[in-house]
Amino acid sequence: MAAFFSNLVQFRGLLQMILVLGIGGSFPYGFHISVINYPSVHIRKFINETWIDRHGSPLHPETVMLLWSFIVSVYGIGGFLGSLCCGYLTTKYRKKKCQMFTNLIMLVAALFMALSKTAKSFEMILVGRFLYGIGSGFSLNIHPQYVGEVSPKKLRGFTNSTVAVFLTLGKLAGQVVGLREILGSEALWPWLLASSGLSALVQLVTLPFFPDSPSYLLIQKGNEEACRKAIRKLWGEGDHQAEIDDIMKEKGAMTSTKTLRVLEVIKERSLRWQLYILMTVMTTLQLCGINAIYFYSFEVFRTAKFEEYLIPYASLGVGLCECLSSILCSTLIDRFGRKVLLWGGYSLMGSVLALLTMTLSLQHRFFWMHYFSVILIFLFVVFYGIGPSGATISVMVEIFSQSYRPSAFLIVGCINWMGLFVLGMIFPVIVDNLGPFCFLIFLGILALSAIFIYLYLPETKGKSIMEIKAEFNKLNFGKKETSVTENNFPKEQVSCTKL
Repeated sequence: MAAFFSNLVQFRGLLQMILVLGIGGSFPYGFHISVINYPSVHIRKFINETWIDRHGSPLHPETVMLLWSFIVSVYGIGGFLGSLCCGYLTTKYRKKKCQMFTNLIMLVAALFMALSKTAKSFEMILVGRFLYGIGSGFSLNIHPQYVGEVSPKKLRGFTNSTVAVFLTLGKLAGQVVGLREILGSEALWPWLLASSGLSALVQLVTLPFFPDSPSYLLIQKGNEEACRKAIRKLWGEGDHQAEIDDIMKEKGAMTSTKTLRVLEVIKERSLRWQLYILMTVMTTLQLCGINAIYFYSFEVFRTAKFEEYLIPYASLGVGLCECLSSILCSTLIDRFGRKVLLWGGYSLMGSVLALLTMTLSLQHRFFWMHYFSVILIFLFVVFYGIGPSGATISVMVEIFSQSYRPSAFLIVGCINWMGLFVLGMIFPVIVDNLGPFCFLIFLGILALSAIFIYLYLPETKGKSIMEIKAEFNKLNFGKKETSVTENNFPKEQVSCTKL
């Protein structure tokens, strides 16, 4: 405990930067996911009333629903476009400048949302939602990379897991301000949608006072003095020479390589298993069943005889549970490692889904069974928060060196936003056809992913980028082919091109 408080004092600059990056990073993404459900009735009514004012006749209910669905889904389209542009722009203009530009996009989007009702234009909601998506596409790519690069090796797991903490805080904040007693009423819903601009404004004002990442300053800019100054500001006074040496080794390894394009990263043999791991953990995060759990929670709470007006608060309890477990993950990840939290979390989540399928199937035969379903929902969310929620981000940041990270995160962004769109399209169909047995699909995915991670993911806890790269070379080239050059690549693998 004494060591913990000592770190808080020494690394207070780093903790302040983690807070600033999180407020404008993954926090808005979580906020946008949860907050859009609360004003849905009011927005559909507004669309119809606006149409009547313009044309004198109401819209068909199916057309209103179609427009509402497009408002919801255009966020994913914007996010996808933001992810596609982010890799090139962060490489050319640096992460800090791109993140500040993202805040301006978010503020413009908030302005569209705030004025939409006054202007009697539902199109402004559509444009605002699209701009929010573009901003979130940038932020979700920049935040994990930036926060991973500003942290020392011993705190890297903690700092990376804060991405998930702020995401769940965003979800929780959206659930809180979306309550009808706060901003979820018919009169205040435009301000509910615009409130996300506050986090962008806070980061826009505070981020200029923090430095670029030490690795960027040393590797890309070649400015060792600026790197040391950034380290002192973020990590406090002390002997950080070992960390600087690790960055110098990474710089030396990159002298004969250039940043790869996405297609070149996919074709590169030396990155093959990193990509397998990346696609596995990201796809599993999308298809682990957490969205299905949130969907079924309302039905389970109704079956458990919760009063209708209490159900939003019970759902808020689920969100709070996820948030607290993500915070717990940030304290456990550097003790147990990423690999254990991933395969262990997948295994526990799969076990809960098996039990939940049984309790949901039998709840109409035994009146007491739905109480077990409520307990299992909370358990699933706890295991998700402690395991995959935080550890996934940490693994994605750590298995790629700085030169390949932008392209790798572009792939992550595409998987994330396409998965969000596809899941939104097919999930209602799966639920209609399979009912509670839809959890068996997610159970199968979790079981396969747990086995794969247990067998093939090297533990990255406490290792430098070069040590992690050496571990993956054993998988990429085989034990007989691991005699590599100084930069851990076979000599014939060094030809690369610009992004």
